[in-house]
Amino acid sequence: MTVVGYDRMRAVAYAKQWAYGRNPLYYDFSEIGGDCTNFVSQCLYAGSGQMNFTPVYGWYYLSASQRTASWTGVQYLYNFIVGNRSLGPFGEESERTQMQLGDFVQLGREDGSYYHTPIITGFDGDMPLVSAHTNDVYNRPLDTYDYARIRYVHILGVRL
Repeated sequence: MTVVGYDRMRAVAYAKQWAYGRNPLYYDFSEIGGDCTNFVSQCLYAGSGQMNFTPVYGWYYLSASQRTASWTGVQYLYNFIVGNRSLGPFGEESERTQMQLGDFVQLGREDGSYYHTPIITGFDGDMPLVSAHTNDVYNRPLDTYDYARIRYVHILGVRL
């Protein structure tokens, strides 16, 4: 396997293009649980160019019915990215100060569950600006969200 860099600018350009729209190549999950993680997965794919077709535990999308849970599920995406030792993007939970364009955050409840995944598409000083689907936003200041907990996920690279 070869490790290459994650193209953060391509991921952010994709987010800008589709933040207020839907790419017709992907199903819109807004009405059945939310589209935020689907949108972030699309951005990650734009920046990585590599899916992982491992059944169950990989990260891929072929259609609404042919995809892994990690493509659309908040916790499953986190598990894939921080645990991936095979093909596709990989990363680690990190500190806010380590975040870069194209990384993502996950917002959670007091009970420890996480419910929302926006992607970092800008900064205002040290404040991350995020973009997301379901409640569509582009470059929304992260501190305008109401959440009980947060985790930051930094993409380290892509395995081909």
